[in-house]
Amino acid sequence: MTEQDFTFEEQVNGLIEQISAYIEHYHGGSVELDRIEGRTVFVRLGGACEDCPLSPATLQGWVAGTLRQFFPDIVVEETTSC
Repeated sequence: MTEQDFTFEEQVNGLIEQISAYIEHYHGGSVELDRIEGRTVFVRLGGACEDCPLSPATLQGWVAGTLRQFFPDIVVEETTSC
C-alpha cells in the first residue's frame, strides 16, 4: 500500500495516533482526532495534557507541527470538552 491508498482523514488519524503514542509514553498525556472540517483538524488533548500550562505548545508544536510537515495547508484546533 502507498500513501495514495489512504484517504486524507486516514492519513491524519494515523499521524495523530503516532503522536499520541509518543505523548502517552513519555508524558502521560494523549491526543485524539475529533473531526476534520475541510482543511481544519480538530483534536482533543487528554490525560496529563488536560489543564497543563504547556498544552498550547503541545498542540501547536507537536501536533500541528508534525501534521504540517505532511499537510502544510492544514489548521489544527483544540476541541474543548463540555
